[in-house]
Amino acid sequence: MARSSLKKSKESETNVLVIRLSAMGDVAMMVPVLRVFRATYPNVKLTVLTRKFFEPIFSNIENLEVYHADVNNKHKGFMGLTRLSNELCRQNIDAIADMHNVLRSNVLKALFSLRGIKTVQVDKGRTEKKALTRSKNKVFKQLKTTHQRYADVFSALGYPIDLTTHKFPKKQSLTSEILSITQNSTKKWLGIAPFAQYESKTYPLALMIEIIETLDKEDGYEIFLFGGGKREMDILNNIESKYKNVTNIIGKLSFEDELKLIGNLDAMVSMDSGNAHLAAMYGVPTITLWGVTHPFTGFMPFGQPMERAILPNLAKYNQIPTSIYGNKVPSGYEKVMHTIKPETVVEKIKKL
Repeated sequence: MARSSLKKSKESETNVLVIRLSAMGDVAMMVPVLRVFRATYPNVKLTVLTRKFFEPIFSNIENLEVYHADVNNKHKGFMGLTRLSNELCRQNIDAIADMHNVLRSNVLKALFSLRGIKTVQVDKGRTEKKALTRSKNKVFKQLKTTHQRYADVFSALGYPIDLTTHKFPKKQSLTSEILSITQNSTKKWLGIAPFAQYESKTYPLALMIEIIETLDKEDGYEIFLFGGGKREMDILNNIESKYKNVTNIIGKLSFEDELKLIGNLDAMVSMDSGNAHLAAMYGVPTITLWGVTHPFTGFMPFGQPMERAILPNLAKYNQIPTSIYGNKVPSGYEKVMHTIKPETVVEKIKKL
Protein backbone atom coordinates (compact mmCIF):
# COMPACT_ATOMS: atom_id res chain seq x y z
CA MET A 1 0.00 0.00 0.00
CA ALA A 2 1.17 3.51 -0.75
CA ARG A 3 -0.32 6.77 0.42
CA SER A 4 -0.36 10.00 -1.50
CA SER A 5 1.72 12.81 -0.09
CA LEU A 6 -1.45 14.67 0.79
CA LYS A 7 -2.86 13.57 4.13
CA LYS A 8 -6.52 12.87 4.66
CA SER A 9 -8.43 16.04 5.41
CA LYS A 10 -9.71 16.37 8.96
CA GLU A 11 -13.09 17.30 7.48
CA SER A 12 -13.34 14.04 5.53
CA GLU A 13 -16.00 11.73 6.90
CA THR A 14 -16.56 9.35 4.01
CA ASN A 15 -14.14 7.03 2.23
CA VAL A 16 -15.19 5.67 -1.18
CA LEU A 17 -13.28 2.68 -2.52
CA VAL A 18 -12.84 2.67 -6.31
CA ILE A 19 -11.94 -0.69 -7.88
CA ARG A 20 -10.20 -0.98 -11.24
CA LEU A 21 -7.38 -3.53 -11.43
CA SER A 22 -6.63 -3.40 -15.16
CA ALA A 23 -6.08 -2.70 -18.04
CA MET A 24 -3.95 0.43 -18.27
CA GLY A 25 -6.24 2.26 -20.68
CA ASP A 26 -9.32 1.53 -18.58
CA VAL A 27 -7.48 2.69 -15.46
CA ALA A 28 -6.39 5.91 -17.20
CA MET A 29 -9.98 6.59 -18.28
CA MET A 30 -10.94 6.87 -14.62
CA VAL A 31 -8.66 9.87 -14.05
CA PRO A 32 -10.85 12.62 -15.56
CA VAL A 33 -13.84 11.15 -13.72
CA LEU A 34 -11.98 11.15 -10.40
CA ARG A 35 -10.84 14.75 -10.97
CA VAL A 36 -14.46 15.85 -11.39
CA PHE A 37 -15.46 13.83 -8.32
CA ARG A 38 -12.71 15.51 -6.33
CA ALA A 39 -13.78 18.99 -7.45
CA THR A 40 -17.42 18.22 -6.67
CA TYR A 41 -16.89 16.46 -3.33
CA PRO A 42 -13.58 17.77 -1.96
CA ASN A 43 -14.12 16.31 1.52
CA VAL A 44 -14.86 12.75 0.44
CA LYS A 45 -11.76 10.59 0.44
CA LEU A 46 -11.06 8.28 -2.50
CA THR A 47 -9.20 5.00 -2.13
CA VAL A 48 -8.30 3.41 -5.47
CA LEU A 49 -7.70 -0.34 -5.52
CA THR A 50 -5.43 -1.14 -8.45
CA ARG A 51 -2.06 -2.63 -9.36
CA LYS A 52 1.05 -1.04 -7.91
CA PHE A 53 2.45 -0.18 -11.35
CA PHE A 54 -0.52 2.10 -12.08
CA GLU A 55 -0.09 4.30 -9.00
CA PRO A 56 1.64 7.21 -10.84
CA ILE A 57 -1.47 7.59 -13.01
CA PHE A 58 -3.28 9.06 -10.00
CA SER A 59 -0.61 11.51 -8.91
CA ASN A 60 -1.74 15.07 -8.19
CA ILE A 61 -5.30 14.07 -7.30
CA GLU A 62 -5.85 15.39 -3.80
CA ASN A 63 -7.20 13.32 -0.92
CA LEU A 64 -6.68 10.08 -2.85
CA GLU A 65 -4.90 6.98 -1.64
CA VAL A 66 -3.82 4.10 -3.87
CA TYR A 67 -4.11 0.63 -2.33
CA HIS A 68 -2.10 -2.04 -4.11
CA ALA A 69 -3.86 -5.20 -5.23
CA ASP A 70 -1.29 -8.00 -5.35
CA VAL A 71 -3.50 -10.42 -7.29
CA ASN A 72 -0.62 -12.69 -8.31
CA ASN A 73 0.62 -13.39 -4.80
CA LYS A 74 -0.77 -12.04 -1.53
CA HIS A 75 -4.29 -11.44 -2.85
CA LYS A 76 -4.50 -14.41 -5.21
CA GLY A 77 -7.54 -16.69 -5.19
CA PHE A 78 -10.51 -16.66 -2.85
CA MET A 79 -8.41 -16.71 0.32
CA GLY A 80 -6.27 -13.88 -1.00
CA LEU A 81 -9.34 -11.81 -1.85
CA THR A 82 -10.74 -12.51 1.61
CA ARG A 83 -7.48 -11.20 3.06
CA LEU A 84 -7.73 -8.15 0.79
CA SER A 85 -11.30 -7.39 1.87
CA ASN A 86 -10.24 -7.57 5.52
CA GLU A 87 -7.36 -5.18 4.86
CA LEU A 88 -9.63 -2.74 3.05
CA CYS A 89 -12.27 -2.79 5.75
CA ARG A 90 -9.62 -1.62 8.18
CA GLN A 91 -9.35 1.48 5.97
CA ASN A 92 -12.86 2.46 7.09
CA ILE A 93 -14.47 2.06 3.67
CA ASP A 94 -18.01 3.47 3.52
CA ALA A 95 -19.02 2.73 -0.07
CA ILE A 96 -17.58 0.95 -3.10
CA ALA A 97 -17.51 1.99 -6.74
CA ASP A 98 -16.63 -1.13 -8.74
CA MET A 99 -15.43 0.14 -12.12
CA HIS A 100 -14.26 -3.31 -13.18
CA ASN A 101 -17.15 -5.77 -12.69
CA VAL A 102 -15.17 -8.98 -13.17
CA LEU A 103 -14.88 -12.18 -11.14
CA ARG A 104 -12.38 -10.75 -8.63
CA SER A 105 -14.42 -7.63 -7.95
CA ASN A 106 -17.60 -9.70 -7.76
CA VAL A 107 -16.02 -11.78 -5.00
CA LEU A 108 -15.02 -8.61 -3.20
CA LYS A 109 -18.56 -7.28 -3.63
CA ALA A 110 -19.98 -10.37 -1.94
CA LEU A 111 -17.52 -10.09 0.93
CA PHE A 112 -18.24 -6.39 1.42
CA SER A 113 -21.99 -6.99 1.26
CA LEU A 114 -21.70 -9.32 4.25
CA ARG A 115 -20.39 -6.30 6.15
CA GLY A 116 -23.25 -4.10 4.98
CA ILE A 117 -21.11 -1.91 2.71
CA LYS A 118 -22.95 -0.60 -0.35
CA THR A 119 -21.38 -1.54 -3.69
CA VAL A 120 -22.35 -0.28 -7.13
CA GLN A 121 -20.84 -1.96 -10.19
CA VAL A 122 -20.27 -0.42 -13.60
CA ASP A 123 -22.79 -1.32 -16.29
CA LYS A 124 -20.61 -2.35 -19.20
CA GLY A 125 -23.55 -2.29 -21.63
CA ARG A 126 -22.86 -5.81 -22.85
CA THR A 127 -26.20 -6.16 -24.68
CA GLU A 128 -25.84 -2.97 -26.72
CA LYS A 129 -22.17 -3.71 -27.39
CA LYS A 130 -23.16 -7.12 -28.72
CA ALA A 131 -25.69 -5.45 -31.02
CA LEU A 132 -23.00 -3.03 -32.24
CA THR A 133 -20.42 -5.73 -33.01
CA ARG A 134 -22.56 -8.51 -34.52
CA SER A 135 -22.24 -9.09 -38.26
CA LYS A 136 -25.98 -9.28 -39.00
CA ASN A 137 -28.66 -6.80 -37.92
CA LYS A 138 -25.92 -4.56 -36.55
CA VAL A 139 -27.15 -1.57 -34.52
CA PHE A 140 -24.53 0.97 -35.59
CA LYS A 141 -24.75 3.88 -33.18
CA GLN A 142 -22.65 5.74 -30.61
CA LEU A 143 -22.80 4.02 -27.24
CA LYS A 144 -22.33 5.64 -23.86
CA THR A 145 -18.68 6.46 -23.20
CA THR A 146 -16.74 4.48 -20.63
CA HIS A 147 -16.09 7.75 -18.81
CA GLN A 148 -19.84 8.32 -18.44
CA ARG A 149 -20.34 4.72 -17.31
CA TYR A 150 -17.83 5.37 -14.54
CA ALA A 151 -19.62 8.60 -13.63
CA ASP A 152 -22.92 6.71 -13.47
CA VAL A 153 -21.48 4.45 -10.78
CA PHE A 154 -20.79 7.44 -8.55
CA SER A 155 -24.26 8.78 -9.27
CA ALA A 156 -25.81 5.48 -8.15
CA LEU A 157 -23.79 5.74 -4.93
CA GLY A 158 -25.30 9.17 -4.29
CA TYR A 159 -22.51 11.30 -5.76
CA PRO A 160 -23.73 12.66 -9.12
CA ILE A 161 -21.02 14.39 -11.17
CA ASP A 162 -21.02 16.39 -14.40
CA LEU A 163 -18.08 15.49 -16.67
CA THR A 164 -18.54 18.68 -18.70
CA THR A 165 -17.09 20.58 -15.72
CA HIS A 166 -13.76 18.76 -15.97
CA LYS A 167 -10.59 20.85 -15.92
CA PHE A 168 -7.21 19.54 -17.02
CA PRO A 169 -4.22 20.04 -14.70
CA LYS A 170 -1.26 22.27 -15.46
CA LYS A 171 1.65 20.66 -17.26
CA GLN A 172 4.07 18.97 -14.85
CA SER A 173 7.69 20.04 -14.56
CA LEU A 174 10.22 17.93 -16.42
CA THR A 175 12.78 15.98 -14.43
CA SER A 176 16.48 15.95 -15.22
CA GLU A 177 16.05 12.46 -16.71
CA ILE A 178 13.44 13.75 -19.15
CA LEU A 179 15.49 16.84 -19.99
CA SER A 180 18.49 14.67 -20.81
CA ILE A 181 16.34 13.06 -23.52
CA THR A 182 14.45 16.09 -24.81
CA GLN A 183 17.39 18.53 -24.62
CA ASN A 184 14.88 21.40 -24.28
CA SER A 185 14.12 21.08 -27.97
CA THR A 186 11.96 23.89 -29.38
CA LYS A 187 10.53 21.65 -32.10
CA LYS A 188 7.02 20.24 -31.81
CA TRP A 189 6.98 17.25 -29.49
CA LEU A 190 5.09 14.37 -31.08
CA GLY A 191 4.46 11.07 -29.37
CA ILE A 192 3.81 7.94 -31.42
CA ALA A 193 2.60 4.72 -29.79
CA PRO A 194 2.53 2.23 -32.69
CA PHE A 195 1.44 -0.90 -30.84
CA ALA A 196 -1.77 -2.39 -29.48
CA GLN A 197 -2.76 -5.62 -27.77
CA TYR A 198 -4.03 -7.16 -30.98
CA GLU A 199 -2.66 -7.01 -34.53
CA SER A 200 -6.19 -6.24 -35.75
CA LYS A 201 -5.93 -2.73 -34.32
CA THR A 202 -2.21 -2.14 -34.89
CA TYR A 203 -1.24 0.02 -37.86
CA PRO A 204 1.13 -1.86 -40.20
CA LEU A 205 4.70 -1.11 -39.12
CA ALA A 206 5.93 -0.44 -42.65
CA LEU A 207 3.26 2.25 -43.08
CA MET A 208 4.04 3.76 -39.68
CA ILE A 209 7.69 4.00 -40.70
CA GLU A 210 6.60 5.94 -43.79
CA ILE A 211 4.87 8.44 -41.51
CA ILE A 212 7.92 8.74 -39.28
CA GLU A 213 10.25 9.16 -42.24
CA THR A 214 8.10 11.93 -43.74
CA LEU A 215 7.94 13.84 -40.47
CA ASP A 216 11.64 13.34 -39.75
CA LYS A 217 12.61 14.86 -43.10
CA GLU A 218 10.66 18.02 -42.32
CA ASP A 219 12.90 18.53 -39.27
CA GLY A 220 10.17 20.27 -37.31
CA TYR A 221 9.31 17.52 -34.86
CA GLU A 222 10.89 15.68 -31.98
CA ILE A 223 9.31 12.23 -32.28
CA PHE A 224 9.12 10.09 -29.14
CA LEU A 225 8.20 6.42 -29.55
CA PHE A 226 6.26 4.66 -26.79
CA GLY A 227 5.69 0.99 -26.07
CA GLY A 228 6.75 -1.75 -23.69
CA GLY A 229 8.57 -5.07 -23.54
CA LYS A 230 11.72 -6.33 -25.22
CA ARG A 231 10.19 -7.09 -28.60
CA GLU A 232 8.73 -3.61 -28.98
CA MET A 233 11.92 -2.05 -27.63
CA ASP A 234 14.02 -3.84 -30.26
CA ILE A 235 11.69 -2.71 -33.05
CA LEU A 236 11.68 0.91 -31.89
CA ASN A 237 15.45 0.94 -31.31
CA ASN A 238 15.88 -0.08 -34.93
CA ILE A 239 13.62 2.77 -36.07
CA GLU A 240 15.39 5.26 -33.81
CA SER A 241 18.76 4.37 -35.28
CA LYS A 242 17.68 5.45 -38.76
CA TYR A 243 16.28 8.92 -38.05
CA LYS A 244 17.83 11.95 -36.35
CA ASN A 245 14.64 13.33 -34.76
CA VAL A 246 13.36 10.04 -33.34
CA THR A 247 13.82 8.79 -29.78
CA ASN A 248 12.66 5.46 -28.39
CA ILE A 249 11.46 5.99 -24.82
CA ILE A 250 11.23 2.33 -23.77
CA GLY A 251 13.66 1.57 -20.95
CA LYS A 252 14.90 5.15 -20.63
CA LEU A 253 12.43 6.58 -18.12
CA SER A 254 10.47 5.45 -15.09
CA PHE A 255 6.74 5.12 -15.67
CA GLU A 256 6.23 8.26 -13.58
CA ASP A 257 8.60 10.27 -15.78
CA GLU A 258 7.12 8.75 -18.92
CA LEU A 259 3.73 10.11 -17.87
CA LYS A 260 5.24 13.56 -17.31
CA LEU A 261 6.73 13.48 -20.79
CA ILE A 262 3.41 12.40 -22.29
CA GLY A 263 1.69 15.25 -20.47
CA ASN A 264 4.09 17.74 -22.09
CA LEU A 265 3.64 16.52 -25.67
CA ASP A 266 2.16 18.76 -28.36
CA ALA A 267 0.30 15.76 -29.78
CA MET A 268 0.08 11.97 -29.53
CA VAL A 269 -0.58 9.43 -32.28
CA SER A 270 -1.81 6.12 -30.92
CA MET A 271 -3.79 3.05 -31.72
CA ASP A 272 -7.02 2.26 -29.87
CA SER A 273 -4.86 1.46 -26.85
CA GLY A 274 -3.68 2.60 -23.42
CA ASN A 275 -1.30 5.32 -24.57
CA ALA A 276 -4.16 7.20 -26.20
CA HIS A 277 -5.93 7.41 -22.85
CA LEU A 278 -2.76 8.36 -20.99
CA ALA A 279 -2.26 11.31 -23.33
CA ALA A 280 -5.91 12.33 -23.30
CA MET A 281 -6.08 12.43 -19.50
CA TYR A 282 -3.58 15.32 -19.67
CA GLY A 283 -5.50 17.14 -22.41
CA VAL A 284 -2.90 16.33 -25.07
CA PRO A 285 -4.41 16.41 -28.60
CA THR A 286 -4.61 12.71 -29.47
CA ILE A 287 -4.97 11.18 -32.92
CA THR A 288 -6.18 7.57 -32.83
CA LEU A 289 -5.94 4.96 -35.58
CA TRP A 290 -8.68 2.33 -35.54
CA GLY A 291 -8.80 -1.17 -37.03
CA VAL A 292 -11.65 -3.62 -36.40
CA THR A 293 -12.78 -1.63 -33.35
CA HIS A 294 -14.60 1.72 -33.51
CA PRO A 295 -15.11 4.85 -31.36
CA PHE A 296 -18.83 4.03 -31.15
CA THR A 297 -17.96 1.34 -28.59
CA GLY A 298 -17.36 4.13 -26.06
CA PHE A 299 -13.58 4.03 -25.90
CA MET A 300 -12.76 7.31 -27.60
CA PRO A 301 -10.08 9.11 -25.53
CA PHE A 302 -11.47 11.70 -23.13
CA GLY A 303 -12.23 15.13 -24.58
CA GLN A 304 -11.07 14.24 -28.09
CA PRO A 305 -13.33 15.20 -31.02
CA MET A 306 -14.32 12.51 -33.50
CA GLU A 307 -12.30 14.13 -36.27
CA ARG A 308 -9.14 13.00 -34.48
CA ALA A 309 -10.14 9.37 -35.02
CA ILE A 310 -8.81 7.95 -38.29
CA LEU A 311 -10.88 5.00 -39.46
CA PRO A 312 -10.36 2.37 -42.16
CA ASN A 313 -12.62 2.07 -45.20
CA LEU A 314 -15.97 1.34 -43.55
CA ALA A 315 -17.76 1.04 -46.89
CA LYS A 316 -15.50 -1.87 -47.82
CA TYR A 317 -15.41 -3.35 -44.32
CA ASN A 318 -18.99 -2.80 -43.19
CA GLN A 319 -18.85 -5.28 -40.31
CA ILE A 320 -16.65 -2.93 -38.30
CA PRO A 321 -16.66 -2.92 -35.33
CA THR A 322 -16.27 -6.70 -35.27
CA SER A 323 -15.44 -6.73 -31.55
CA ILE A 324 -15.00 -4.41 -28.61
CA TYR A 325 -11.35 -5.20 -27.92
CA GLY A 326 -10.10 -6.28 -31.35
CA ASN A 327 -9.91 -9.98 -30.52
CA LYS A 328 -12.43 -11.09 -33.18
CA VAL A 329 -11.43 -10.72 -36.81
CA PRO A 330 -13.71 -12.07 -39.57
CA SER A 331 -12.12 -13.68 -42.58
CA GLY A 332 -10.98 -11.00 -45.00
CA TYR A 333 -10.66 -8.35 -42.31
CA GLU A 334 -7.03 -8.99 -41.45
CA LYS A 335 -5.73 -5.96 -43.36
CA VAL A 336 -8.39 -3.32 -42.75
CA MET A 337 -5.81 -0.81 -41.49
CA HIS A 338 -4.00 -0.90 -44.83
CA THR A 339 -6.84 1.32 -46.11
CA ILE A 340 -5.55 4.14 -43.89
CA LYS A 341 -2.96 5.93 -45.99
CA PRO A 342 0.21 7.31 -44.33
CA GLU A 343 -0.38 10.69 -45.99
CA THR A 344 -3.79 10.87 -44.29
CA VAL A 345 -2.14 10.50 -40.90
CA VAL A 346 0.60 13.01 -41.72
CA GLU A 347 -1.99 15.55 -42.87
CA LYS A 348 -3.96 15.08 -39.62
CA ILE A 349 -0.79 15.65 -37.57
CA LYS A 350 0.04 18.82 -39.46
CA LYS A 351 -3.47 20.20 -38.90
CA LEU A 352 -2.93 19.86 -35.16
